Amino acid sequence: MCYMEEMRNIELVEGDEGKMCINTEWGGFGDNGCIDDIRTQYDKEVDEGSLNPGKQRYEKMTSGMYLGEIVRQILIDLTKQGLLFRGQISERLRTRGIFETKFLSQIESDRLALLQVRRILQQLGLDSTCEDSIVVKEVCGAVSRRAAQLYGAGLAAIVEKRREDQGLEHLKITVGVDGTLYKLHPQ
Repeated sequence: MCYMEEMRNIELVEGDEGKMCINTEWGGFGDNGCIDDIRTQYDKEVDEGSLNPGKQRYEKMTSGMYLGEIVRQILIDLTKQGLLFRGQISERLRTRGIFETKFLSQIESDRLALLQVRRILQQLGLDSTCEDSIVVKEVCGAVSRRAAQLYGAGLAAIVEKRREDQGLEHLKITVGVDGTLYKLHPQ
């Protein structure tokens, strides 16, 4: 996340004229534990199994790179509880990274009798019922929605700071978004 900041608001650089691009590096937000109360057991499992445990915690809750893994962790837990797939975890589902984030978009786009959901689950070696497919679709929706809400909250905080800095009641702003998740996700 980057934004343009007025030079007068930047203490580390001399001069008050113009603007500077600020890279917030907000993916690392929460590395100090300040978001621990909203991290789930699944977020923690994804973090612990990542290449950089304890780092980039916010990113691991919002980035397309990690959302499929969060879904996989939830599906494993629900299966262990006997709530999905007749309690049978396939070897493929045990494989880290096997539930690609693109599956969330495909599953959430499925409007025709859950055929896309069932095809993806079969590809993962999971014998699913219609009820399983409905639950998987709900899990994907919940993970995607939470990521969007967390991302939106971070963006809103920066927009609010910019509004306050400018002493405005309302701020008109343009937001640019990029990334495969944003481009391909149906919501």
